[in-house]
Amino acid sequence: MTTPAALHIAGLSKRYGATQALTDVSMTIPSGEVRAILGENGAGKSTLVKVLSGVVTPNQGQLEMDGQAYAPSSITQARLRGVSTAFQELSLIPNLSVGENLLLPRPSRTAFWPEARQKTMQRAEQILSDWQITDISADAIVANLSLAERQRIEIVRAFSHAKRLLILDEPTAALPDAQWLFDQIRRVTQKGVAVIYISHRLGEVREICQSATVLRNGSTIKTTDLAGIANDEIFALMVGHRPTPAVKVRAQSSTDVPLIETKGLGGWRLRDINLTVRVGEIVGVAGLEGQGQSELLRVLGGASTRRQGQVLVAGKPADLGTPRKALDAEGGIAFVPEERKTAGIFANLSAASNIALPSLSKISRGGLLWPSLERKFAEPMGRRVALADRYLSVPVGALSGGNQQKALLARALMTGARCLVLFDPARGVDVGTKQSIYAMMREFVAQGGGIIFYSSELSELVELSSRCLAMYDGRIVAELEGDTLNEESLVAAAHGTPLAQRKAG
Repeated sequence: MTTPAALHIAGLSKRYGATQALTDVSMTIPSGEVRAILGENGAGKSTLVKVLSGVVTPNQGQLEMDGQAYAPSSITQARLRGVSTAFQELSLIPNLSVGENLLLPRPSRTAFWPEARQKTMQRAEQILSDWQITDISADAIVANLSLAERQRIEIVRAFSHAKRLLILDEPTAALPDAQWLFDQIRRVTQKGVAVIYISHRLGEVREICQSATVLRNGSTIKTTDLAGIANDEIFALMVGHRPTPAVKVRAQSSTDVPLIETKGLGGWRLRDINLTVRVGEIVGVAGLEGQGQSELLRVLGGASTRRQGQVLVAGKPADLGTPRKALDAEGGIAFVPEERKTAGIFANLSAASNIALPSLSKISRGGLLWPSLERKFAEPMGRRVALADRYLSVPVGALSGGNQQKALLARALMTGARCLVLFDPARGVDVGTKQSIYAMMREFVAQGGGIIFYSSELSELVELSSRCLAMYDGRIVAELEGDTLNEESLVAAAHGTPLAQRKAG
């Protein structure tokens, strides 16, 4: 007996002005199946998600849900047909509670405010319980949650509305452990819900998905059973050619005065942090969610203040109370935060404007900004991160996540800082963009800079780091390099297991 199709897409196309985002995309996803959508950043995945979610309207093509025409013009209309999405760029309203976010647009049908709030919280607590969230209260304000907690709430909201189709766009990008998510996906597919799963992590894709549709340049390239295709073949479909073998080049540390040194650094979570970052080094930071790595990088980047201890920049004591002070310190420190949408980009400004911001005095004449000067300064920095010139005039909010991240990194380079502090710089980007980011990092340290970065991917830390610091309970519990720097040792150290290779920071 043939499994009925939950979703059928035929000849879907979408154009933004002169840009053709989707061209003749077609696929069929049966009920109860988890389908991966794979492709490089800019391949059309985000536009496809927006069409299916009712955010944008296609120029042509047909959509059917359970054999009936499907043409949503809003997220609410999509939900009425049983289609719900957890977006990569989180869509929660930060100044509202978890409960209000879960139940928008109608938290409660009761007009009387105290009673309405009580009913909203009761319903929300039941939703959280249904999806096995026990550590987040419905009363909590979203702005006070960690990125991983917000990601889970975004996902729970999507699960609670998905009756026929669930769309998950990079759902594990900020999750420390995917097992909870996979358990919930298996629950909904057993009820016949189809799932679209978008991720650049092929290990996850193979674990949870049965099939994959590959997009390239906005077009459907192939739909394949994942059990019968190798990773190299998938990469070839995504980029149009087989990948060349990666050459692992480690940055080598020097004996110069450290670019950054901390002595007994402490904060709200941090305890007695001693570390150094030298010229020519890429220093990795590993840790499970909430072990202090976010606060450490924010302190070093000037986004948070230390409570005790000392930070030296190029051998001199420094007060890094703001990002501006960090940039003004000897040699300069530039910080790229974890959330590019809310804490990084200026979405309505062009990519060139975002990149050139640190050079405002050089791109203005008579108090006015000159676009030609903006572009002149932005182009060379964009090229260092492989950001195509054609994107410089586009509002950065309209670019793919990978190109937004390239613009942020180009802006950090524009500052002229000798040290970069990067929080998960390749999170949620495709394999090609990752390689561009890795190349930029290696080039930066080879030219006399230093980098300290956190990554949620252990393989990335192993590949890039000269040394890697493992954090647990607000402390550096291990420093790994050479033969001891491998995924197994990082996992052990990140769980607080004592290692023979432990050394002082």
